[in-house]
Amino acid sequence: MSLDYERERETFEWAIPDEYNIPAVVEDHADSFGDRLAVRFRDEEGGEAERTYADVRDDANRFANALADLGVGAGDRVMHLFPRHPDAFAVQVGALARGALLVPCSAMLKPKDLAFRANDCEAETVVVHEDLTEMVEPILDETPLSRVVVLDAGGDEFADPNWHSFEQLVAGRDADHEGPDLGADDPMSINYTSGTTGQPKPVLHRHRWLRCFELINAPYWWGVTQDSDFSDELLWATTGTGWAKWFWSPVGVALTTGAPQFVYEGEFDAETFLDLMDEEGVTRLCAVPTQYRMFTQVDRLADYDLELTEAVSAGEPLNREPIQEFEDAFGVTPRDGYGQTETVALVTNYPGIDVKPGSMGKPVPGIDVTLLDTQDEEAVEPGETGEIAVPVESPAIFDGYYEKPQLDEKTFHGDYYRTGDLARKDEDGYFFFEGRADDIIISSGYRIGPFEVEDALVGHEAVAEAAAVASPHDERGNVVKAYVVLADGYDGNDDLTDELQDYMKEQTAPYKYPRRIEYVDELPTTSSGKIRRIELREEEREKFGE
Repeated sequence: MSLDYERERETFEWAIPDEYNIPAVVEDHADSFGDRLAVRFRDEEGGEAERTYADVRDDANRFANALADLGVGAGDRVMHLFPRHPDAFAVQVGALARGALLVPCSAMLKPKDLAFRANDCEAETVVVHEDLTEMVEPILDETPLSRVVVLDAGGDEFADPNWHSFEQLVAGRDADHEGPDLGADDPMSINYTSGTTGQPKPVLHRHRWLRCFELINAPYWWGVTQDSDFSDELLWATTGTGWAKWFWSPVGVALTTGAPQFVYEGEFDAETFLDLMDEEGVTRLCAVPTQYRMFTQVDRLADYDLELTEAVSAGEPLNREPIQEFEDAFGVTPRDGYGQTETVALVTNYPGIDVKPGSMGKPVPGIDVTLLDTQDEEAVEPGETGEIAVPVESPAIFDGYYEKPQLDEKTFHGDYYRTGDLARKDEDGYFFFEGRADDIIISSGYRIGPFEVEDALVGHEAVAEAAAVASPHDERGNVVKAYVVLADGYDGNDDLTDELQDYMKEQTAPYKYPRRIEYVDELPTTSSGKIRRIELREEEREKFGE
C-alpha cells in the first residue's frame, strides 16, 4: 500500500455514522466473516489460544448478559486490570455493549493509583486477572468498587458473593445480547493520563474515537483498511491492555478493520520476540523505539527469516541507527508516528513516504495539525520550534475530561487544543519532535511526569529537594535522572542510591524510578523559586553527547 499524500489530503472526509459503536462493528464482522481469525495468543509457558470474530462476538455478548444480571448498565464505569489475554476483547466489547465506560489500568500501577482512579470516576466494577487480585483487595474498603470479576479464576468459588469468576459468568450464557442503543457520540472510555503536572486526568473518549482510528491510524500508519486482503496478514502491536496505545492499535486498527492479530502475554525479550515473529508469520509490527533499539543489538539479526512487510513505531522519537539497521536486516523501514492519549495519530510516516530519520512524518489527512507559537495562536515558520496543536472542533481529539468542567475550560479555551509537545517543521513539511513544553519524560514509550517522581523522592528522610529530568540513554531513549539535595546528616554514596531506588520502586510504578541519581548542593531555580529543569536537561545532553 502506497499513498498519494496530496490526493489523500484533498479527498479525505470524516465519515462517522451516527450509529457507530464497536460492539456493532464486531457484530458486523462476525456476520460477514465469522470464521476469520481475530486473535492468535501465546503465553510464556507455551500455552496457545485462538479466537475467531464469531468467538469474540459471542463471548462479548455472554459477558454483557452476565454484567446485566450483575446490574451493570449504561454510563457505569468498568475498570479492568489484566495482562495481554485472548479474552481481553470479549471483556472490553462486552462491557461496552452494556453502554458502560471502560477504565483501563496498567499492572505497573500501585494500589493507591487504582484507588485514585476508582474514586475519581466512581467505578463500581473491576475486571482483574487472577494474578493481580492482590492489587485490588486492599482498596475495596476505600473505593466504590463493589463487584470484582476475576479473569482466569477457572472454577474457583469465592466466599464473597461480590467476587465472580469470568469463566463461570459466561458459561452457558446466551450468545445474543440486547443492550442499550449506542451511537458515535456515546461515551466509551476514560483513559487516565500519566499525571504530568499533578494527579492523572480522566480523558473521556466516545465511540467515534475508534472510528477515527479506523479512518486515520489504519490507512495512514499501519497501511490497512477494511477492504484489505487479510488472508496472509497477521498484525502484532506489542502494547499492554492498560495503555491508550491498546486502543490505538489492537482495538482501533485490528478490531475495527477485521484484521487478524497476534497477542503475546510475556514480557519483552528481543530474541524471544524475533522468534515469535518468525514462527507466527507476523507481517505488520507495531513496537516502541526501545524495542527496535534492542532488536538491532541481537547478533546475526538478518538470519531471522521474517515475513514483515511493514513496521511502525510510536511513543517517542525513533533515532536513525535502529531504523537503518532494521532496514538492512529485513528490507523494511520502521515508520514513526505521533499522537497522544487524547488524540488519534496526528503525524505519521505514512505508507509510501520517503522516511527522514528522526522525523515523525507529516500531518495526517483530515486533521489541520499546526505548530503554534507558545505565547499566542500564530503559526511558526519552517525551521522554528512550536507547540503541536489541533483545532478544538476536530473529531481527532478527545471530548474533554470526565466530569471535570474546570479542566475543560482550561484546555479548550481557544481555537486549538494544545498538546504540550514541541516540534519543528522543515521546508518539506516533515515534523521533528523537540521535547515537552511541560517537562514530561518519555522513557521506553512511557510518559513520566517529573512532579510525581520528585514528590515521591522528597518523602524519603534523606532527601530535602529533588528535580527529575530526562537523561539520554542508548536503549530506552531516555531514563529518569534525579538531581537530589540531601537532608542534613546524609552523604551521597552508592548505598544511598540503591536505597533511594528501592524506595522509589515501592512508591511509584517501576518504570518511573530514577535510574540515575546525582547529589548536588542546590537546584537551579527561577526568581520565583521554580526549578529550571531545562538547565538540568541541557546538562544531561552534554554529558551523553546529545
